[in-house]
Amino acid sequence: MPDNNPETHVIDYRAAEQLLAARDPRGAVKLLDSVIAAHPENTAARLLRARAFFAAAQLRPAELEFELVLEREPDNAFAHFGLARTLERAGRHQHAKRHFRLAAALDPKPEYLEAARFDT
Repeated sequence: MPDNNPETHVIDYRAAEQLLAARDPRGAVKLLDSVIAAHPENTAARLLRARAFFAAAQLRPAELEFELVLEREPDNAFAHFGLARTLERAGRHQHAKRHFRLAAALDPKPEYLEAARFDT
């Protein structure tokens, strides 16, 4: 029976962050599945799971998670950037370029501006 204790979900979320940092994205996804099942509206957990999917080279699930985050938070520059990286890795460069530019427009971080390639 799944544990519905909110403290457990916080612990699982933090452990998933640690696993992702330790380059175990599949382990992170497993922990986040239960967190998201209990809290499907939790955008932070979905964003972390999108990053874990990307790190595990599971591009379609990563794309779907980033898109879900953007449906809820269309001004999330990091989600646009993550989606763009995912699309780029999948060979969908034109679609990626749009999201790189949105990320840079929302947050002019140097890495976002560089990826947006406004000069080309």
